[in-house]
Order: sequence, then C-alpha cells, then structure tokens
Amino acid sequence: MHNRFFLLVVCLSWLVFSLCSCRQEEQINSKEQEQHGVVQVNQVAGFYLLNEGNMGSNKATLDYYDYSTATYSRNIFAEANPSVPKELGDVGNDLRIYGSRLYAVINCSNKVEVMDAATCRRLGQIDIPNCRYMRFSGKYGYITSYAGPVEINPDYKQRGYVARFDTATLQIDATCLVGFQPDELEIVGDKMYVANSGGYMVPNYENTVSVIDLKTFTEVKRIEVAINLHHLRADRHGMLWVTSRGDYYGHPSRLYCVDTATDQLTDSVMIAVSNFHLDGDSLYIYSTEWSYIEMDNTITYGIVDVSTHEIKTRNFITDGTDQQIKIPYGIWVNPVTKDIYVTDAKNYVTPGTLYCFSPEGVMQWSVRTGDIPAHFAAVEK
Repeated sequence: MHNRFFLLVVCLSWLVFSLCSCRQEEQINSKEQEQHGVVQVNQVAGFYLLNEGNMGSNKATLDYYDYSTATYSRNIFAEANPSVPKELGDVGNDLRIYGSRLYAVINCSNKVEVMDAATCRRLGQIDIPNCRYMRFSGKYGYITSYAGPVEINPDYKQRGYVARFDTATLQIDATCLVGFQPDELEIVGDKMYVANSGGYMVPNYENTVSVIDLKTFTEVKRIEVAINLHHLRADRHGMLWVTSRGDYYGHPSRLYCVDTATDQLTDSVMIAVSNFHLDGDSLYIYSTEWSYIEMDNTITYGIVDVSTHEIKTRNFITDGTDQQIKIPYGIWVNPVTKDIYVTDAKNYVTPGTLYCFSPEGVMQWSVRTGDIPAHFAAVEK
C-alpha cells in the first residue's frame, strides 16, 4: 500500500479516508472463480493481484488470473492455507516473485508472507515492523521499513531502514538506516536507491533519495529531489524515475528523473503520479491527485516516453470507460500482449474491480476483486 490515503496514514491529507473504515466486520469469502477474457498462450502464464484491504480490517487477499483458461480466482491464499490464522493479514503493500517464491509485504501485520509461487502454499514469514516495499538481487532480498509506529508527528524521531535477508533462510542479517518513512526502492548495478517520504512528518516531509552501496550495505549519499517521495523505477537508458506526492496544497505531485551514472537530478515532467508501470520506453501512469484547495481528486491516465521525457497522452483509455473507474489504484501492462490492467478501489471498504484494456485503450473485460486491489506480480512459464 503506497501512502494510500487512509491506509497507512502516510500523509495527513489522506487521513480523512481512513475514517471511512468504521463498519461492520465482513467475512472473507472462500475462493471464487469466474471466466473473463480469452484464452492466451505465451510466456506469461498469469498474474497475481494483491488486494490491500482497508487498514485495521485484516482483509488483505490474493487473487490470480490464469491466461491458459481465462479464469479469475479470488482469495486463493485462504484456500491454499486453511490453517493459517487471520489469513494474509492487515494491509497488503507489495507483491513480488523471485525464483520459485512469491512474497507479499503485509504492512500493518509487520510481516512478509513467503509462498510457493506455483501453489501459494505458505513457506515462511519474515517479521519486520511497518514494512513497505521489496526488491531482490543475487541471494538477498531487501525490504523498506518505517521502523516506528503509525503516527502523524512533525517531530517523528525514528528513522527508517532497509532490511536485508537471505532468500534461502529468510533470516534478516543486516539493516541500513536511511531517511524517514522510506517507501519504494530500486536496484541499479551495485547501487540501491530508496525514496524517503517523511510522510508521517507532515508538513516536514523528506525530500531525498538515499543511495546505498550494496557491497558494503551502507548509505553513501542522498539526492535531493522533491518532497514526499514514493515510487522509483529505473529505465534502460540509465535514468531513475521518481514520483513525488507533493503536499496536496501548493506543491503538486510530479515525476522526476535522476541520472544513475552521476546520481544527479536532471529533469522533471509536469504530470501527477500515484503509481506507474514501465514497459519498454512507455511509462504508464495513473494519478488520483487530491487537492485541499479544490477539495477534489484530479484523475489522469498518462503515458510518458522515457527516451524523450515527453508526455505521449494524458488519457490512455480511449473509449470513455475511464468514467466507470472511481479511484484507480493499481496498474500493470502485459509485456507480451500489451494489454493494460487498471484496478478501481471504489470506496476502499467494499470489493474493487479489475479492468482489462487493449493496447489501444478499449475496455475488454472487468471482474470483481477483493478490497482495494493494488499490486500485480506476473507469473512466467
């Protein structure tokens, strides 16, 4: 869950949404299946979708779409692991496949669930407080942690860190201090970049990207970018794309570019970003930009060409069906078919919707998901 409104209370601006979580507890349904789309046979067998579940509701769930049968299955973790108490847990924040294992970062349950990527059977658990995002390199996995409690405090004292764990033993063997409330991370060669948000410290946000030397696992520098940083993605041209949430008042959300050869900020693109997915040279973006000045969301579905740093479109949905989406929340592009997948969190406390669009931006099909569908992980054959 990225700084998602109420979910982690990462920003005071989204706290208003967390109040919507007061409701009667709902039972998590057992596995359900539906057929949508058409059968496809290529190197992408399917994809997992992690539903965050509203903070405090213990409703993180895992879904799967199988291209070979065009079948969408909901809540598969519960069926594969009937004896696991509380199922996945509270707020799914990231989802990754590395080797034969599937890793789900469960933020407010302070853990990473480790599963068999083929069966979703639980293999183990990594305990880490207020965990956020993860990446892998060689024998190690890396997880960002806010370290301290969920607390809006401009004088927050606890710096965050990156934890390193051995993928064979699932044991954390080292940590590296970074800035306050570190979010997404990216690995480029022997360097790791970490987006420091300072999201709990409104209005005293962080504005730097930490650079970690992976060989020594120490922070070697900070790159000043913009306030309230969130996502990172490295392209094939040696550039690191960094998103800023802004402050929801006079500092809007923006996209920034850092040269990884010099570790210098080189460019910015005037487009708001909540999340993105990089496919080739196309950076697919959605944004739900809240403004306390206008008291409204501005929604964008854009594509930025990372080779030219130009905005190709501000709405890749071309058939008008973007009007059906209330709150876009997750995005992924199939690397083979180029179909675009966008999720809708709706009101955050009821099941969301997954939409499949053609490369031309025409809606192909949609399906009901769990609460707050957010994070994709592609399964390759």
